[in-house]
Amino acid sequence: MSSIAMTAAAARTILVTGVSGQVGFELRRALQGLGRIVAVDRAALDLADPASIRACIVSVRPDVIVSPAAYTAVDQAEREAHAARAINAVAPAVLAEAAKRIGALLVHYSTDYVFDGTKPDAYREDDATHPQNVYGATKLEGEQAIAASGASHLIFRTSWVYGMRGRNFLLTMLRLARERDELRIVADQVGAPTWSATIAALTASVIAQGIGSEQGLAEWARAKSGIYHLTAGGSTSWAGFAEAIFAEAQVEKAPRVIPIPASEYPVPARQPSNSRLDVSKLAGEFGLVPPDWREALSLCLASD
Repeated sequence: MSSIAMTAAAARTILVTGVSGQVGFELRRALQGLGRIVAVDRAALDLADPASIRACIVSVRPDVIVSPAAYTAVDQAEREAHAARAINAVAPAVLAEAAKRIGALLVHYSTDYVFDGTKPDAYREDDATHPQNVYGATKLEGEQAIAASGASHLIFRTSWVYGMRGRNFLLTMLRLARERDELRIVADQVGAPTWSATIAALTASVIAQGIGSEQGLAEWARAKSGIYHLTAGGSTSWAGFAEAIFAEAQVEKAPRVIPIPASEYPVPARQPSNSRLDVSKLAGEFGLVPPDWREALSLCLASD
């Protein structure tokens, strides 16, 4: 990065929402050095309150808004559709409107659940969406609102997010390993388990490219605006993920994993059987190749 670019980076302000969540926590770390980081949690910016969003943006006047905060309780969303829509659909629209007004870049995160999971291959960004539950539908509404706003934006769709904090499959398996002798885990749903730190690191790399670009951040952001798939490489089933967790964590007396079909583990929200996302666009546009999911899992467990 040239001295001029370094000066520009130092002058940037990056607003990060949801810093108490697993992705927001990692973003706060990964974005260091790219500008002045203003990290906010729900107390400072309530995504369910449009007035709170607008007031925060006016106060901070960021150059980049990185917003991982979302309503992620997939099954609960079936009962709380209004709350899920307020945070996953309305809030992104308000953020995009505010970003457009001040010329900021909005970085937003979406999900594999915008697809129905019936495609035999990995989903590309331009494949037809068809969410099967409230969570997926509200996340898709958020995507569409951002795209329609005219704001410069990067929407990163990810999947099967886990980490060493919050609520996620990894921590659930580690807890159950201490309590159970065997576990019945779904084996006919496949996807790429994606470490929250991987998402943060790749996001930071993309933003760094924009800040350091010769054309300037604003022009770069307009040219790069769109949807990108961002997951770890490879794929596995939930049962395969569980077995890998026990092996990588070197769990003594690991529970026996019994693979079962999703039909034997009914949940309120219908989930896609294929959550694989093609990440070749991310590589083509930004030169970034995510690590294999198993490699990232090993790094995650080693970082504890």
